Amino acid sequence: RRQYGCDFIAAMPTNLYGPNDNFDLQTAHVLAALIRRFHEAREQGTPPTLWGSGTPRREFLHVDDCAEACLFLMERYSDAMIMNVGVGQDITIAELASLVAEVVGYRGAIQWDRTKPDGMARKLMDSSRIAALGWTSKIPLRQGLRDAYRWYQGHVGELMLCD
Repeated sequence: RRQYGCDFIAAMPTNLYGPNDNFDLQTAHVLAALIRRFHEAREQGTPPTLWGSGTPRREFLHVDDCAEACLFLMERYSDAMIMNVGVGQDITIAELASLVAEVVGYRGAIQWDRTKPDGMARKLMDSSRIAALGWTSKIPLRQGLRDAYRWYQGHVGELMLCD
């Protein structure tokens, strides 16, 4: 800001998901990986194996909400302090897995490999500053998951060619 004389702002989003995500199982983040694992489990009739215990908690923000938050901040915020952008709610990985299974239409068992690490127990941003300015996310997780899964279904053939 001082060096270049521009009104730069920094938005720090929580875990993002949505259409055009990275669904490669080697490099995908948790939500996209779960969508793919449950889709493949449904197609192959085999239960997915997920890492850890399922107890860690994570927060997820749809990419369209993130875009809205960035536009909101460009119009209403001017400060050097980083602005956290999140939904203010978290969910356990086990709850998320059940929700993804439901959206994908997988009705089988879920296997948990407790020999694999859980990672941090909880990742929830303090988004109270952006909320105080009047911004809140609009896309509920279930709706966003449906949106992301529809996109995945429409592109799964292309994605398999990239693996």
